[in-house]
Amino acid sequence: MKEVPRLMIAAVRSGAGKTSIATGIMGALAGKGLRVQGFKVGPDFIDPGYHTAATGRWARNLDTWLLAPQRVKELFRAAAADAEVAVVEGVMGLFDGVRGRGEEASSAEVAKLLGCPVVLVVDARARARSVLVEFLGCRALDPALSFAGVILNRVQGPRHLEMLQEAFEENSIPVLGAVQEGSLPRFTERHLGLVPTPEQRGVEGVLSRLADAVARQVDLEGILSAARAAGSLPGGMEQEEGTFAPEGNTTRGGAGRGAPVRVAYAWDEAFNFYYRDGLETLAGFGVELVPFSPLSDPALPPGVGGVIIGGGFPELFAKDLAANAGMLESLRLAHRKGLPIYAECGGFMYLCERLVDQEGRSHALAGLVPGVCRMERRLAGMGYVTARALAPSILCETGETLRGHVFHYSSFAPLAAAFPWAFSFIKEGREERPDGYVRGNLLASYLHLHFAASPQAAARFASACQAGARHGFV
Repeated sequence: MKEVPRLMIAAVRSGAGKTSIATGIMGALAGKGLRVQGFKVGPDFIDPGYHTAATGRWARNLDTWLLAPQRVKELFRAAAADAEVAVVEGVMGLFDGVRGRGEEASSAEVAKLLGCPVVLVVDARARARSVLVEFLGCRALDPALSFAGVILNRVQGPRHLEMLQEAFEENSIPVLGAVQEGSLPRFTERHLGLVPTPEQRGVEGVLSRLADAVARQVDLEGILSAARAAGSLPGGMEQEEGTFAPEGNTTRGGAGRGAPVRVAYAWDEAFNFYYRDGLETLAGFGVELVPFSPLSDPALPPGVGGVIIGGGFPELFAKDLAANAGMLESLRLAHRKGLPIYAECGGFMYLCERLVDQEGRSHALAGLVPGVCRMERRLAGMGYVTARALAPSILCETGETLRGHVFHYSSFAPLAAAFPWAFSFIKEGREERPDGYVRGNLLASYLHLHFAASPQAAARFASACQAGARHGFV
């Protein structure tokens, strides 16, 4: 099988400009008529939205903590099968992973796993020859990485560029681009990073200007040559024991595809955090995903056997969400009838009795979870966690574990004395705190789950929804 040309755009730290440059490269290559597949390392929901808008193809996440390395390779190969080039954007700094020791879940680990040449984005502002330290240090720290060259960002004029080029040429390091400071359009940002594309009007115009600016300042032919030099994916593609098998959509010892069932999933400006491969895993078990808007739709879609409410920013739309009484009552009715409802992070907040925003205003929401979410000024939860089930649910049995990620600025306070916590979160081997709510066919928590990493959970949820449809819950 012919391997897709591929490379990774990385940096030594966040804020160096890799998202703008990576997205601009994707858009510029797509503008040349190439089929470009975008990827993002790590558990990011926002950057892949920009990649999707720039390329016209759903971007995918590559996460070696949530997913087994072999599974990452399978998903990469499946998504890039008909692409002409794959561009992977790294996460944080090139070597930043789960902990200070080792490379687990880092961009460097993924680059080696997929045999991706690395193009290092270097913030050259207020520096000249000293920027060599970043590149040479990366190369020395891990000689197994393949570096294709650098893109110099925030260059401050012709003389600055001349000095930078001299420094890299002296060390035989290809300079694949030089981006002048202030030449790229800026994306709108807030507390969780960039504003998601579903919230933005005119994002296509911004991405078009970005692609044009990158095309003028980056050697696209050099980028393609580096990608084409990637060669074959390292290692074989044998199926690991216990992993999800795309062919036939089964797990070893698990359930196969069930009867088709329509499942409503929240998709609008307030809720849009989903892993594309996770949604497609659900589809592999017979789930037909039907989008709905908690902001504007009067009720859940007809004929659905379950509901998914992903993450997002309900705190920014709390007034409008609270005003949509029809949707709130539709969810309450679905819950009373036993319809399976699964909610993550922002979806969990939406299902609570009240949400208190950062201005202290209280908004009455769905009331399915007896508790209050309150927005805080600082991060209240961040990082990878293992969630141990404290009770059976629509995803797992008591004692089973799920791997996921949390990132939220809200805190939760239960209003019930005997609160039915869903999970105990375990981080770095230590049980930290209980989280989430489980009651009957309702499961809601701060956990962001990747269904492609947990096919058994996907099969169990699909089965619950199929049963819901058969028993007339809709």
